[in-house]
Amino acid sequence: MNLVINTLDKMNITTLLDLINDRIGSLRMKDTPANLYDPIRYMLSMGGKRMRPLLTLMSYSLFKENVVSFIDPAIGLEVFHNFTLIHDDIMDNAPLRRGQSTVHKKWGGETAILSGDVMMIQAYQLVLTSKHNLELILRSFNTCALHVCEGQQMDIDFEKSNDVEIDDYLEMIRLKTAALLGFCMELGAQGAGASTKDISLAKSFGADLGIAFQLQDDMLDVFGESKKVGKQVGGDILSDKKTYLWIKAFELSDTEQRKKLNSLLNNPEINGPQKIDMVKSIYEDVGVLKYVQKEIKLHFAKAADALDKINGSKDAKDMIRSFYLQLIKRDQ
Repeated sequence: MNLVINTLDKMNITTLLDLINDRIGSLRMKDTPANLYDPIRYMLSMGGKRMRPLLTLMSYSLFKENVVSFIDPAIGLEVFHNFTLIHDDIMDNAPLRRGQSTVHKKWGGETAILSGDVMMIQAYQLVLTSKHNLELILRSFNTCALHVCEGQQMDIDFEKSNDVEIDDYLEMIRLKTAALLGFCMELGAQGAGASTKDISLAKSFGADLGIAFQLQDDMLDVFGESKKVGKQVGGDILSDKKTYLWIKAFELSDTEQRKKLNSLLNNPEINGPQKIDMVKSIYEDVGVLKYVQKEIKLHFAKAADALDKINGSKDAKDMIRSFYLQLIKRDQ
């Protein structure tokens, strides 16, 4: 590893990201079977925000300064996250991820599944390099991984149901997305030997941040630009996903609009750009955007409140605040 950071006064978001990317680039993998390991290299080389390891290291830095010593557990969560993306893309039949072809489109579904499975194993190997609270960390990681699977199944079930409510959806994203971001903060605090109270607050911060982040993704999937978002805009609509926007729009719609929304679900005759435009038009007519923006703001505020209550380094708190303020303003 070329980049070395030992003390908090040398740290900021940029240097932590450099540390993370440097370590990911140095991960050693087998050469054979090439079709098993090449997709993993490809997936990890595609970049991304690296939010999971960044949150983990920032959480660790709230209580200890030697973040380099915790880099591998943090990287483990990035590997785990990318494993879930490979499998999600298979289930969604998504053509693009971060502006590039998805793994299953390049190597086929069977190989993508196997490569994802290997990434899950590698994630555990990296997380288990923690020097402290290993048993506690393993239990928490198992709980998190289980929640991610439960959330994914709920997401799949919602596609076939017309009775999904806002609370159901928020519970699904709490499990599928927020659980992992919550665990990132939890892992950093656990690895640094923080108090039970501070571990819980760190986890709460990450979980509410995760809900806000997913709601932003829902919003950008419809109202973002494909070039900036890095994936197909309107993909959730084409997959008949019951996102916050769809559920809220259905709630706000009149009888005719509800009839139209229902007619578009699982309808092979209306697909592609036409379907996206028709659903988006209803979203705009009922003003759904202001509701999702309000919900996003609520969860960012709850995250900020949890961070304020953590008994940790002021400099690290300021760095974390800077990070989530960037998320609030993101457009991709």
